[in-house]
Amino acid sequence: MPIVAQSNETADWVSRFADDVIEESERRAPGKPVVVASGLSPSGPIHLGNLREVMTPHLVADEIRRRGHEVRHLISWDDYDRYRKVPAGVTGVDESWAEHIGKPLTSVPAPKGSEHANWAEHFKAAMVTSLAELGVEFDGISQTEQYTSGVYREQILHAMRHRGDIDAILAQYRTKPKAAKKQQKPVDEAELEAEEGSGAASEDDGSSGSAGYFPYKPYCGNCEKDLTTVTAYDDDSTELTYACTACGFSETVRLSEFNRGKLVWKVDWPMRWAYEGVIFEPSGVDHSSPGSSFQVGGQIVGIFGGKQPIGPMYAFVGISGMAKMSSSRGGVPTPADALQIMEPQLLRWLYARRRPNQSFKIAFDQEIQRLYDEWDKLAAKVADSSALPGDVAAYTRAVGTAAAELPRTPRPLPYRTLASVADITAGHQDQALRILSELDPANPLGSLDEARPRYDRAEAWINTHVPADQRTIVRDEPDTDLLKSLDEPSRQSVGLLLDGLGDHWSLDGLTHLVYGVPKVQAGFSADATPKELPPEIKTAQRSFFALLYHLLVGRDTGPRLPTLLLAVGQERVRALLGQ
Repeated sequence: MPIVAQSNETADWVSRFADDVIEESERRAPGKPVVVASGLSPSGPIHLGNLREVMTPHLVADEIRRRGHEVRHLISWDDYDRYRKVPAGVTGVDESWAEHIGKPLTSVPAPKGSEHANWAEHFKAAMVTSLAELGVEFDGISQTEQYTSGVYREQILHAMRHRGDIDAILAQYRTKPKAAKKQQKPVDEAELEAEEGSGAASEDDGSSGSAGYFPYKPYCGNCEKDLTTVTAYDDDSTELTYACTACGFSETVRLSEFNRGKLVWKVDWPMRWAYEGVIFEPSGVDHSSPGSSFQVGGQIVGIFGGKQPIGPMYAFVGISGMAKMSSSRGGVPTPADALQIMEPQLLRWLYARRRPNQSFKIAFDQEIQRLYDEWDKLAAKVADSSALPGDVAAYTRAVGTAAAELPRTPRPLPYRTLASVADITAGHQDQALRILSELDPANPLGSLDEARPRYDRAEAWINTHVPADQRTIVRDEPDTDLLKSLDEPSRQSVGLLLDGLGDHWSLDGLTHLVYGVPKVQAGFSADATPKELPPEIKTAQRSFFALLYHLLVGRDTGPRLPTLLLAVGQERVRALLGQ
């Protein structure tokens, strides 16, 4: 179903961009499919910041499809870019990979143990798998294949004929001193390096030497590296001579027949806009400054007879507790890492609910539980028609595409509950099913599959992102010393809990019981609301909870007590509480 708001004032950001893109496409290329684009460089792990380069046009393309228009989402794999440096933290890679710096990414060996043919294919494959899980439909374009098969030959020759015009555009920015930026906060090294994520590389604008300016860079015929300098070029014969500063090799070739090189980035990108007829493509904040590839490309694209795409600048994506992401740094989470601990719908929602120019964080810490709570509340509001239109739009985009809904968990139990159960049961699925089936005795879970894949994601989060010292280990034997030392009020509170276990053995029942015990002890009804109670009741509840945690798991905190009690089981709870 289309997600179309009633007016521009109430439209969500995706709908607004879809309106603009359709209008612009009809102006530029009436009757043809709408073309949106992304660019990804498989120079290392393709991280969650790079995913915004894909999700922004994907969501817009999907809205256009929902409205009945034909649309192509191109993903240019910048796999013919140079290998710039050895990324940190990549398994199966050591310092010996530095010998490949300067080669095309498709000419660099894959990490040791990889099943893929080269470096680029190794990192591309993981992203392709994640995009399929996220429901992203796209047409992939390998720039290695485009360049080495001669697809861009006419564009290269055209750029060389107009190298003076290109040089004049670039010179406008080369001669301008960069204005000092006002620092709003300390500079983050990862942020400074993040520009390499979508083909920006070193923002190379070509070589200018005694022979003049050339927007083309050959890869050396001997060492395969791009540490080359064009020393001569003839427009009529297309004879080009270059020398390699890495190995000393030199040769003369006919550019009209030569396929081992590429246009420099600041010329390559606008050439592709014109060649593919791109209408919409977002760009990162690293491309927004004067002289950057997106800004300069807006002028250079005219040389190729095209127009600059429309599209927003998108902000960085962060990770809870981590610095801004850069694929040059080790341990930067990828979409595959996120999909290990969260369902595709939640990850899609995080990108859909924020405008592209708004930064946001993806949680790999305890915050993921709060995010899931928020998601589940939104799902309930959508179900009972009480959600706001913009929230409904973001939710609808998250749970499916124009083609189909994404597979979902049949019984989406609270993530924090599933995580607690996975923590306590430590991989014992029969125990997990026992606990989960007791959450709602009136509608018990029949199989763990009903709670999947959400249960598996929560279990993966517990196993991979919760430190060992924060895992829950239930006592084997009662803490007799602690039980003997209890004062009369504490013994009474434990007794009230034990007396009520049998009648309250469900998630809701135990929640009512554990919060009610301190109320009853203070002379109030167990049903009394916070407004009816003095502030000291909250203090009493916290003390009571800490006592139960110490008696059950030997710490003063742990999983939510109702879930913990269910997990431990009624018989064992009674034994550990001294009955």
